[in-house]
Amino acid sequence: MTATVSRMQPEQQARRADTFRALHSPGHPLIMPNPWDAGSARLLASLGFAALATTSGGFAATLGRRDGNVTRDEALEHAARLAAAVDVPVSADLENGFGRSPAEVALTAAGAREAGLAGFSVEDATGNRERPIHDIGHAVERVAAAAEQAHATGLPRLVLTARAENHLHGRDDLADTIARLRAFEAAGADVVFAPGLTAARDIAAVVDAVGVPVSVLLLAGGPSVAELAALGVSRVSTGSALAWAGYGAVVAAAQELRDAGTTSWLAGAATGAKAARGALTDQPG
Repeated sequence: MTATVSRMQPEQQARRADTFRALHSPGHPLIMPNPWDAGSARLLASLGFAALATTSGGFAATLGRRDGNVTRDEALEHAARLAAAVDVPVSADLENGFGRSPAEVALTAAGAREAGLAGFSVEDATGNRERPIHDIGHAVERVAAAAEQAHATGLPRLVLTARAENHLHGRDDLADTIARLRAFEAAGADVVFAPGLTAARDIAAVVDAVGVPVSVLLLAGGPSVAELAALGVSRVSTGSALAWAGYGAVVAAAQELRDAGTTSWLAGAATGAKAARGALTDQPG
């Protein structure tokens, strides 16, 4: 963590974490968008969202990299900047914990606390194409190590989200996913998450199988927020989709500028500029 990011006081962090935890209500899901920098975080907070989360893919793109190519220190400093930029709870996508061993995951979890986060997620993906998912026993040990740090006695109790990544890696084994999520719950996860699920029956099966809040990634072709609420989901996030929507708007505007030389894209720019004026600040930090 660099000196340019102010450290959050424990009392403030505890309030944000408690608020974040309370926002998870089955059937009344928290809609939690994923900003990719401090400006987009302030913009989304100004639009009334009650909590935000980082996006690993969106942040990597700001560095000119693909998802999965940032370091622990980069991710934690980025998360700290977002947490300092807004007055709402911020959770961080901390990918696979930036290490294989439980000890490395615990180090990342300790960094999440230092960053002033209200919560963070850890996934069971390995980063290895040949064996993309950790064995369940090892995955559970990693979640337990993260939970020990997140729930340390006498410190703000952070909200730990444990992710089962099967369905993002071509392993459409719902029974294994549910077994993992139940084991993660038993290991101390506060929220469980299986990104990639789009069938309502599968999401309902996950909700029915666990006793902690369930988060769902909003995907094209999947249920709407209202439909997810009816399934008992507690949280809905967008992953990197808002970042890619922004890139899509830039591509469309730039192609019009390059190919036609016309300016219909300036209408969208005016909307963005107006929103930015209301959300951004003149103060450094």
